[in-house]
Amino acid sequence: MIPNTGMNADYRPLIYIISAPSGSGKSTLVNELLKLVPNLDFSISYTTRDLRGSEQNGKQYHFVTREEFEQMIRNDEFLEHASVFGNYYGTARRFLQEAAEKKHDLLLDIDVQGAEQMKRKLPEAVSIFVLPPDRKTLEWRLRKRSEDAEEVIARRLVTATREIGNYDKYDYILINDDLEESIESLQSIVLSERLLRSGRPLSPEEHKTVQQAGPHRLANVRDRVGPILASFRDHAHSARS
Repeated sequence: MIPNTGMNADYRPLIYIISAPSGSGKSTLVNELLKLVPNLDFSISYTTRDLRGSEQNGKQYHFVTREEFEQMIRNDEFLEHASVFGNYYGTARRFLQEAAEKKHDLLLDIDVQGAEQMKRKLPEAVSIFVLPPDRKTLEWRLRKRSEDAEEVIARRLVTATREIGNYDKYDYILINDDLEESIESLQSIVLSERLLRSGRPLSPEEHKTVQQAGPHRLANVRDRVGPILASFRDHAHSARS
């Protein structure tokens, strides 16, 4: 396991954006990352969608009414917000302020619409896109969790096809084909960015952490992404035929 890397008192907070198609395993990765990396806060998004299963208000999301959400928009309380599947999702400005006060970093779990807004406002933010190994695996994962009706699964797969086309707008690409490896890779990405921006000489162990993150940089992963994109395109083409 990668050693923890803390922050000194003068550390400038970093913003990490993580996006993924529904069913890619992003929530599991984020939950494990938060256990492993110190001084990293998670921004719990606001949403107008209904609670699902065992979800709790204030844990997975802050659940609010459409009227409350729209009032927050009018009050300019969001760093970003978007409408997804007919529901609002948004990141409250206060989470960034609170993280800065504690000298913590902030992890944002947002979709590609929100990520684009955030990168315009905070171009220094580190963006990470999680991909499934192929379309067939994504469909299997969506069905396995037994949360959605058949038409919802079909809609999520169509949306995923569109979302993955935005992969090249992200700094890092993480292909989630092995959970343990993906957790360690995500940890290395987050810690390597702290190390690179610290401006101090790195120890051999810290250099190793930076090297572990390197293969996931956009420029180094395009060859692996090609077949994944093809699996979605080929299915879309056959569905139209």
